[in-house]
Amino acid sequence: MTRPVLFDLDGTLVDTPNAIVENFTATLAELGAPAASPEEIRSTIGLPLEKAFAQLIGASVPAATLDAAVPCYQRLYREQIVPKAKSLLYPGVVDGLAELSEAGLLLAIATSKHTASAEVLLTAAGIRDRFAMVVGADAVTEPKPAPETGLLIAAELGHPAARAIMVGDTTHDISMAHNAGMRSVAVTYGIHSPGQLAAVRPTWTVRDFPTAVERILRAD
Repeated sequence: MTRPVLFDLDGTLVDTPNAIVENFTATLAELGAPAASPEEIRSTIGLPLEKAFAQLIGASVPAATLDAAVPCYQRLYREQIVPKAKSLLYPGVVDGLAELSEAGLLLAIATSKHTASAEVLLTAAGIRDRFAMVVGADAVTEPKPAPETGLLIAAELGHPAARAIMVGDTTHDISMAHNAGMRSVAVTYGIHSPGQLAAVRPTWTVRDFPTAVERILRAD
């Protein structure tokens, strides 16, 4: 039954979207950059930080300010979000990951975060040891929704991409799975709405993490 199962992090395993909006807001204020609305910020979650800040403020600030945005964000993230990581895990994540591991599945993280930031969050949440690999946007040339992250993980874990399943809460996750030739599980409790997720045609759609685990375990 062994197969790779890839997970997004923010909005899929850890309930960080609201905290991320607050962190973006604090970063922009610290840099003296124009404020962005919560809706504008939420629309960028799932993109690499560089792309998110370029989309939000790239046309309105000097290049030096834009360059400072990611380091500033990462510092605030470590100070404000990481200490709360365990309490931010979605219901069923700890038990579900244990069940998948015990079934012999190979688990990995495919995230748009920087790899080091993902490692810190997973460790603080107490679930890092469940994952054979953690691949962030900085570890590939073209991050999600391009297929490179998924293809890299599948190859490193020794399985064809068609055997893998990607679990995520955004269209970027599901599109990456399509582009890599993987099946996908869309979870509707994260960033993107059920309608947005349906538009990119996930293989399965679920409302909670335990149901995602059941779906994965039943996959052929």
